Amino acid sequence: MSDALTKRLDALEARVAYQDDTIETLNKTITAQWSEIDGLNRRVAELRERLAEAESRSVTTPSSEKPPHY
Repeated sequence: MSDALTKRLDALEARVAYQDDTIETLNKTITAQWSEIDGLNRRVAELRERLAEAESRSVTTPSSEKPPHY
């Protein structure tokens, strides 16, 4: 092989190695983000349930109602 061809091949191999590393880093980042999103979705669902329970237990008492003239 010629020297120019060897240099081109080396450059392409280095580029592929860099791209592989970048893809792996992005994959790890996306995996971590999905894990966090799943946790947040579970937390939101729990909070919705707690809110629904609190609203269903909430009873309007005469002392908390405003008189009709307000």
